Amino acid sequence: MMILNDFRRSMPQTMAMSQSVPAASSRRGIFKRAGSAVLTLAVLGTLGGCGLFGTKPAHEPTPLTEIKQALTVKQIWTASVGKAGAYSFAPVAVGNAVFAAGANGSIVRVDADTGASTWSAKADTNITAGPGSDGEATVVATHKGDVIAFDHDGKPSWTANAGSEVLTAPLVGRGIVVVRAINNRVTAFDSGTGSVRWSYSQPSSTLTLRTGTGMTFVGDRAVVTGFPGGKLVALDANTGNPLWITPLSFPKGVTEVERVNDVTGSPVVFGRQVCGATFQGRVGCADVQTGNGLWARDFSSPNGVTQDERVVAAVNTDGAVYAFNAADGSTLWQNDKLKYRDLSAPLALGRVVVVGDKQGYLHFLSRENGEILARVKLSGAISAQPILAGQTLVVQTRDGNIYGFRPD
Repeated sequence: MMILNDFRRSMPQTMAMSQSVPAASSRRGIFKRAGSAVLTLAVLGTLGGCGLFGTKPAHEPTPLTEIKQALTVKQIWTASVGKAGAYSFAPVAVGNAVFAAGANGSIVRVDADTGASTWSAKADTNITAGPGSDGEATVVATHKGDVIAFDHDGKPSWTANAGSEVLTAPLVGRGIVVVRAINNRVTAFDSGTGSVRWSYSQPSSTLTLRTGTGMTFVGDRAVVTGFPGGKLVALDANTGNPLWITPLSFPKGVTEVERVNDVTGSPVVFGRQVCGATFQGRVGCADVQTGNGLWARDFSSPNGVTQDERVVAAVNTDGAVYAFNAADGSTLWQNDKLKYRDLSAPLALGRVVVVGDKQGYLHFLSRENGEILARVKLSGAISAQPILAGQTLVVQTRDGNIYGFRPD
């Protein structure tokens, strides 16, 4: 695939400007129609080659072959929280603390070094997204759009409503709680009181993926997220006004399904660039200050990217793992040995890229050449991206177990 350098310059800020409104991760279906009930298209049946949880896969997972363990991966602790149910919950790290949640509303805060519980809490209802935390406020959300916040001791502090079902973990920090609803409205609440600070939305596409598109802070200035139609948007963290809007990719094809082109996963910031990926579109990076495109490649990803100073890594919809040169997008390597295993989003971690699969295996690929250096079997399916908390690799499975590892 050739390098594509036709990112558009920052677009005029005429698209869906922010406005104030009154206070007020799911696998159940692949697609949703704007303003109507969820529509699942059985003809596709898959984003990554495997079926939704509880459905027959479109392809049989590629069998694992024996490997020589070239990397020591030591499990140092395990903890538990509620099961994921029909949704996907990822832990979040704040310094040396790990916050995790389950569909039954259970939330735990554990020490990244020992796995010991610091506090636990429980929402009075089932939840669909979370947790998000900055250590002071920890926030989850529900299918009705309820936003539920807990203080630094795990005590309930406030509730609000985002206006629609929430599948994306809230983004907490800089004095705000940013919540993205499935109707593509992004609302910032005051982290102390729950009052609305600002709200931003874009027109909905006719057909979009039913998935949680993540958000990330850029310093104290901006919140970056993606939207259907392949757009990356940077919002002013104080006002919600768009600082820049740039297309990561463009819809192609004739039918509604062919033109689905949503940003997937969370945009990832490293240094001067923010990188992301789209379904049926591209993987690429833009300048984090201006939104100007740096590079892009044809690609289709169900769950986004990871990056460090050298590589941008992503999993395509067949489950092949790719590493691109972070500077120019040239392909460094690809690994096809995990195809159709319904992989999680990858994590760049030192000299390895870590990815989990539906059968509960955690794979460690060499950052240099993609060779599988180690493999660990966990108790349940891994759909959430692994995270780094302090010096500990933390992984949450769909059955509600949380693991702490130290790769050597």
